[in-house]
Amino acid sequence: MKKIISAFIFVLYFGTFAQNLQETNRTLNNSVADVPHTYMADAIEPSDQDAFIVAALEKGIPQRTFENLANVKNGYYLVSGVFSKSNKLDKQVKKLAKKGFDAGYFQNTENDLYYLYVSSYDAWENAIDAHESKFNNKFKDDVWILHIANSAPADKIGSKNRVAKKDNKKSNKVSRYAKASSPAKLIQRADEYFNKMWYAEASELYEQALQDKSNYSFKVLEKAGDAHYFNTNMEQAYKWYTILYEEYEEEMSADNIFKYAHSLKGNGKYARSKRLMRLYNKKMRDENEVASLVEKNEVVLDEILNSPKKFEIQNLSVNSQYSDFAPMFHNENEIVFASATDSSFLTTRRYKWDNQPYLDLYVGQLNEESSDIKNAVKFSKELNTKYHEAGVTFSPDNKTMYFTRNNYGKKLKRDSKGINHLKIYRSQKVDGKWTAATELPFNSDSYSTGHPALSKDGKKLYFVSDMPGSMGDSDIFVVDVMEGGNFSSPKNLGPEINTEQKEMFPFINGEKLYFSSNGHTGLGGLDIYEATYDEENGFSDVRNLGKPINSNKDDFSYIINEETKKGFFASNRDGGKGFDDLYSFKHLLVEEVPTNINAIAGIVTELVTGDIMPRALVQLLDENNVKLKEIETDEDGSFIFEDLDADTKYILKTNKETFFVNELAVSTLQNDTINVDIAMKKLQGMIAVEDGIRKLKTEMIHFDFDKSYIREDASKELDKLVEVMNEYPNMVIKIESHTDSRGSAVYNDYLSDKRAKSTKDYIISQGIDASRIESAIGYGEQQLLNECNGRVACPEEKHYLNRRSEFIIVNM
Repeated sequence: MKKIISAFIFVLYFGTFAQNLQETNRTLNNSVADVPHTYMADAIEPSDQDAFIVAALEKGIPQRTFENLANVKNGYYLVSGVFSKSNKLDKQVKKLAKKGFDAGYFQNTENDLYYLYVSSYDAWENAIDAHESKFNNKFKDDVWILHIANSAPADKIGSKNRVAKKDNKKSNKVSRYAKASSPAKLIQRADEYFNKMWYAEASELYEQALQDKSNYSFKVLEKAGDAHYFNTNMEQAYKWYTILYEEYEEEMSADNIFKYAHSLKGNGKYARSKRLMRLYNKKMRDENEVASLVEKNEVVLDEILNSPKKFEIQNLSVNSQYSDFAPMFHNENEIVFASATDSSFLTTRRYKWDNQPYLDLYVGQLNEESSDIKNAVKFSKELNTKYHEAGVTFSPDNKTMYFTRNNYGKKLKRDSKGINHLKIYRSQKVDGKWTAATELPFNSDSYSTGHPALSKDGKKLYFVSDMPGSMGDSDIFVVDVMEGGNFSSPKNLGPEINTEQKEMFPFINGEKLYFSSNGHTGLGGLDIYEATYDEENGFSDVRNLGKPINSNKDDFSYIINEETKKGFFASNRDGGKGFDDLYSFKHLLVEEVPTNINAIAGIVTELVTGDIMPRALVQLLDENNVKLKEIETDEDGSFIFEDLDADTKYILKTNKETFFVNELAVSTLQNDTINVDIAMKKLQGMIAVEDGIRKLKTEMIHFDFDKSYIREDASKELDKLVEVMNEYPNMVIKIESHTDSRGSAVYNDYLSDKRAKSTKDYIISQGIDASRIESAIGYGEQQLLNECNGRVACPEEKHYLNRRSEFIIVNM
């Protein structure tokens, strides 16, 4: 739930959670109410400028924005250089113009610097396309994008007027952000995003602003920590809360201390977390009143940490890179769950809290033997909408279902504060199809309800809400399900279950209630608990399920079959495949010896498209490259090697026709499954055309200074070249090797020729017939890639780029 504390998990898992309702009016954005706040952000679309910065960030393109420049036209400029003087820039512009570029330069009078650009565009999409293609491979030097905004149109300096290139493409509006033009503007924009609960975006901006320690105010540090906390990035939350504590300890509120303590737990720092929780309780109540409670909680935490292992868990193959959670049993062999898998492709439909796509309901087949879920498909076209659906429960006859959804009609509905809440909906199965859902009568436009869970006999419906009468951020309530489809008034389960923090994801099975909470003593984030129930005494004996069900991250949406002692839950713990992952578990019997669960699992995909790759051959090698096991990936591209040694380094070697061999070093842990992603690159991807000449494009084949032997990094690149030549048996190449400008020209010709011959010899040694290498010639320093021609001082890094080998395709 990498953000479950962000919005009632609904909002992260349908949300996520983590904020205090009373203090921030964001409760159900953290709990059921956290959810609503989450949705408030959903209706606000980022600007076109935001979309540009997001796209640049995601592609790793450097960019800046200047505003209100005199005599510079608005647009997106691909800048190749920044200069303090302009006396040589006219000449550079003319050179670029001869090559077909619409180049120019202008001055920023605020810093008196000149910006030379290769080309400019009205639309940021075109600018990014040009950057990515290097102007269709016509410009090899690095460029970055400068956005000029809010400036009066004008002729550009140093070049002829140009006609603006217009583009009406729609931009992809995602929710991450980059640099603004000043620290004050960064913080202002970060605050705006924070107030909208766009925490993923706000955190990026606070990080940038806090690079300058002069911005270390209480409010900025607090919001930086909170933005990460509500996004359940506990590592970064811990970082900024620690600085906040060091700088402003006396000013920190109880809520600040509570979140700091939980971030410590989330990083495994339990001892310090205990000390902070004592401080939290001091601030909340009189010290003498809570001393025994604090001591009791510390004893409970020690028992949890030292308890014997009672469960065996497994990450499921159905998990995606996004959120997968809230499983529920359906029929005899099906599991219904919430996932953002399919909507992840619709980047404009992302939930702004954590930049995750919207959730839909899916149903998959349960494999009883492996406890895995296969062949998942969307549950119902009638029930899935463009917003969140999650958290389902079914009546005993499977003819009625309840689930959580955003409050919306034709569009999202909001309360007087602009909050979109969650509601519980009901649907009936008629003639084998689910009918349009109707909301339950105890829903409200003023608070949230969600996470429904029916009792075994279907007569009681448990749910989560922040309705009036709640004890904390979100509480668990229950209503009686009466004949005729009516319900009794909601009843709070009381202090035995609910705390001043968050309780959510109830599941009732026979005489036990399971739920998640961050208010009871736990390991960090949301933990899963069980409580016994009887008619006379109600709920009692709340117990933490311990490791490995619980971790120092968020663990939630637990369900169990009491007969088989098997079930499922979700977690955003480290080592998962995505944002939130589904896990299966089985309860170990007293006499059962835990099996070896040291394993390496993963998914093989195609590098460019991201398509899964079934039937790829994955080999497990030891450190000496001795093959231990091999397996073909399943139809979903997944594989797993089990029963491995703990704390051992292995090598995964993946092969598939028309793709490069992929090698990846992986180390196992003690009783854990390591998840890896393997991206395969197509052999054909190495063949490129530059200036009408076909070449094999490897990473640079570099040589050490004054040497001609093949380095280890070069041999790996040459091995890829050999793979391509094996795939294309008629391919003939010629080799061209080059030196830097140091040394005499005659000696460099000699050295480069030796390097060409060394490269040729290596390729032949790998099984390529000598007749397929037409020539191997050294060109010395005749074809340098940069200005390092011996007449200017250059650092070693630039000389290094000139020492290389290139491969020209003569025949295919």
